[in-house]
Amino acid sequence: MPGLPAKYRCSTGKERRITRWEHEHLVEEMQRRINSGGGRMRLRRATVAHPFGTIKAWMGATQFQIRRLKGVRTEMALQILAYDIKRMLLLMGTRGLMAALSG
Repeated sequence: MPGLPAKYRCSTGKERRITRWEHEHLVEEMQRRINSGGGRMRLRRATVAHPFGTIKAWMGATQFQIRRLKGVRTEMALQILAYDIKRMLLLMGTRGLMAALSG
């Protein structure tokens, strides 16, 4: 066909068959959920991805200093606590945070 820009991708065989991965419906369902709930993905990126990326940058890329799961959990918990305190200081100031902590 003249003017068919993707003709090179057409099959040259006598029988034209379309193959589909047996779990392709799951991929399509996930894509549909992402497309329909775009606001939720934007909200997640804004609330989760930014702090996690900041914490990773503070830690020096992606490596933990401690090994084993228990130690890594503890290290990550300390990093999150430090992030939360720093964020509260930026939002409330030192006096505001001290007043909130004192009750």
